[in-house]
Amino acid sequence: MSLIFQKVICRIFSTTTCVAGQDRRYRAVGRKGWQRNLVPRSALHLPRPEMEDGGDDLQKTELLRTLENFKWLGNKAPCFPVNGNKIHVLSGPDSFYKTLIEKTSQAKQRITLASLYLGTGDHEHELVKTIESTLKRNPDSNLKIRVLLDATRGSRGAQQNSCTMLLPLLQSHSQQCSVHFYHTPALRGILKKILPERWNEVVGLQHMKVYIFDDSLLISGANLSHDYFTNRQDRYLVVEDSKELVDFFDKLVETVCQFSFQLNENNHLNLNSDFPHHPCDSNQHEFTQEAKRRIENLFEKQPKASSSVLQWPNPYSYDTWIFPFVQMGQLNIYMDNILTREILEKVPKNAELCLATGYFNLTQEYMESLLEHSSPNIHILMAHPLANGFFGAKGFAGGIPSGYTLLAYQFYRRVIDKALETRIRLWEYRRQNWTFHAKGLWISFGREDPRPSFTLVGSPNFGYRSVYRDLEAQLAVVTINSSLRDQLHQERKNLFQQAELVSATTFDQPERKIPLWVRVVIKVFRRFF
Repeated sequence: MSLIFQKVICRIFSTTTCVAGQDRRYRAVGRKGWQRNLVPRSALHLPRPEMEDGGDDLQKTELLRTLENFKWLGNKAPCFPVNGNKIHVLSGPDSFYKTLIEKTSQAKQRITLASLYLGTGDHEHELVKTIESTLKRNPDSNLKIRVLLDATRGSRGAQQNSCTMLLPLLQSHSQQCSVHFYHTPALRGILKKILPERWNEVVGLQHMKVYIFDDSLLISGANLSHDYFTNRQDRYLVVEDSKELVDFFDKLVETVCQFSFQLNENNHLNLNSDFPHHPCDSNQHEFTQEAKRRIENLFEKQPKASSSVLQWPNPYSYDTWIFPFVQMGQLNIYMDNILTREILEKVPKNAELCLATGYFNLTQEYMESLLEHSSPNIHILMAHPLANGFFGAKGFAGGIPSGYTLLAYQFYRRVIDKALETRIRLWEYRRQNWTFHAKGLWISFGREDPRPSFTLVGSPNFGYRSVYRDLEAQLAVVTINSSLRDQLHQERKNLFQQAELVSATTFDQPERKIPLWVRVVIKVFRRFF
């Protein structure tokens, strides 16, 4: 492929994204939401079972027998038992933004923000101002601010970018603030010189979305920018008053900062003097090995909890168990990918598994897990072309929704060819003037009580980028807490109520025709999406 053609293709990634809206080309499709197709309507609207004294304990004990399927996680990942009443599921962008502002204004000890980038709009300015106001109100406190973003995405834009947004804060509070930018070791040499802005971001990114305020953790797939605060649907889980869990994630972010650039008061990026290898100029293998060693050391220091996983009742009223997963493919860390596949393949036949991804580009391994090695009913939620952030964009970028449609169609054909259409269903999220960015899993057991007892929530999209290119983090949450299960059930229900069931006629519509050039691009560049 010539360099000229590559430059043409790169225009796909260099056009400003557009908010999904209405388009008369798309025929109205009868909405068959979560209530009508996944479980009986009566089951969804059943009140929480009324039980005699001790009945709730009995129900939890019976549920735990089912959840023994996940006990093996205690041997594979750190485990943090918590009380499920301390966990809250946020519903949308507005709640996400309000929680960020509220938690920031109330913080006394630490604020740690790890995201892909910080936007440059009014909402983002307000967030930075809130951080500064909190620092000013506590001039003599030990409050520390740490921000971790991606170097390529965070520096995009000559006049305004994440660096310029945070520089004044750093200059006025240099003793309390540190700002770091992770740079992938795969972007180096001639590749770094020839790839323009936006295009260089396909090589690899810091993609974790971890937001810490004192001893509370907000984990999400949402970035710190306008769309994610207004009309881009994602998922958001808040864990309150869980010091050990929050300490772990704070240390995880701090460890990545060790091998990232740090912004100084003169708007220059300098590598941490305590890290011996430069991500671009040093030997790539040496950088990767040392970065991997530090991440693995963090996990090795966490106590194994296999004997206490899913033990209930217990003296501390723990009824929820949280397992952190990370994925850093370019550092040869594949924890999330390995454990997620094992989860998919171990869910029993009588369960219901729902998977959501903002970008449908499942790896071959994930497709094999779902098609060849899984047993439960599966529902996959993805973005309708109208809910894709590139819908309506000018030039080549306007073809990106067609690219994801092609990938969905190819997977759908495999489902049909294997006669699995009654067990595996695809859904498209469609909401006027909204885009879709939610990702994760929900698993529930039995139709009599459809509330999930397990969820994955965080930044991975189950695609090639998440597995091989970006830094990712998420939580596996196993719970018998009734209130938390209610929240997860409502979250899942709300998302699927905005969805339409995919059928053979979905891809027969004239507006779903895939241009030839899109087919070529997807075949060549699929591992970059």
